[in-house]
Amino acid sequence: MAETMSLFGVAQRAMSAQLVRMNAAASNLANAGSITGSEGDAYRPMRPVFAEELDQATGLSTVRVDAVIRSDVTPVKRYDPGNPLADAEGNVFEAPVDENAEMVEMLESARQYQNMVEALQTAKQLMLETMRIK
Repeated sequence: MAETMSLFGVAQRAMSAQLVRMNAAASNLANAGSITGSEGDAYRPMRPVFAEELDQATGLSTVRVDAVIRSDVTPVKRYDPGNPLADAEGNVFEAPVDENAEMVEMLESARQYQNMVEALQTAKQLMLETMRIK
């Protein structure tokens, strides 16, 4: 990292990471229950992979999204010969999305995002108070 990271830079990166996390959960929820005619084409849930970065100059630690990966969970195979997407054996494959887990993921990421907003508001207020004292 070429430049020193401020508190606002750390917060911005953390908020961006939480938005990626929330968007992945939203995409997973949007594809819950989707079906296809082959196991290979079935939707697999996405998960962001985070990495920690340390700014040597300030000692501040922040997070970044290292990658967004697809889960290796096996799709749910279901016998449904009347479905137009069914394979030759009458099976369809449903996306293996746990809707409850995705809702928890969304709520947790929204809460982490809100925590960073509150931290920024507190920092702003402290800066304003410091300027008033001088």
